[in-house]
Amino acid sequence: MESYPKDYLYKRIVKAKMYIDDNFAERLDLSAIAETASFSKYHFFRLFKEIYGVSPLTYLTALRIEKSKNLLAQNLTVLEVANLIGFESPTSFSAVFKKITKVKPSDYRLQVTRQHLQKKETPLAFIPGCFAHSRGWLKK
Repeated sequence: MESYPKDYLYKRIVKAKMYIDDNFAERLDLSAIAETASFSKYHFFRLFKEIYGVSPLTYLTALRIEKSKNLLAQNLTVLEVANLIGFESPTSFSAVFKKITKVKPSDYRLQVTRQHLQKKETPLAFIPGCFAHSRGWLKK
């Protein structure tokens, strides 16, 4: 059996991670991702988890949830977001989102909207007090 230098193996795993990053909204499975790195899915899974500390599926899911937060902040509907980030249904997206973030996607969108309104209405509330005080923006 041939032995490859670790940096060669790591480059192949990084290539697969970049493939996930670029194609997160597509229907991805472990075999297809592993193929981009020229590994069997079992060997790929083991190396990916060793390098990144999570499984490829866990990484993909976390990436999709982070992308969804940005889209929800743009006031897109849950259905639109689910479709844009690669979930099969808004129900499965909502369940995964809530499991990871502890809030429903619609509630998250509402929180972000409220926070934007608060920032417009009371911008000084979002500046650290010590900074605002040092600039003379707050009364003693």
